[in-house]
Amino acid sequence: MPYKPARPCSHPGCPNLTHGRYCEEHQKQENARYEKYDRDPAVRRRYGRAWSRIRASYVKEHPFCEKCFERGLIVPVEEVHHIVPLSEGGTHARENLLSLCRSCHSRIHAERGDRWHNKCD
Repeated sequence: MPYKPARPCSHPGCPNLTHGRYCEEHQKQENARYEKYDRDPAVRRRYGRAWSRIRASYVKEHPFCEKCFERGLIVPVEEVHHIVPLSEGGTHARENLLSLCRSCHSRIHAERGDRWHNKCD
């Protein structure tokens, strides 16, 4: 299936073409800006260097999306999910983690209703 045509980077004045919102150079700048100004500082404390190491070792043991693997599909891991979220008292313990592809991870959060701040309590 062919890709959509590349479009100009959304950064003002950038002529580079990209398939995302920003070209690689400006995507890095946008990520840094988001981390510094828009992301909640409490999240930064929960997902620091220790989390990066835990995530890397978990992905090494579980290299495929666990939900897709149950259905017989081999899809590489893109994200590691906390079954019980840290905000609800979960931990980084291995029994609380799940290797997922991006679509499965989004589906889980959409079903929970906590991804787009439309949680029904």
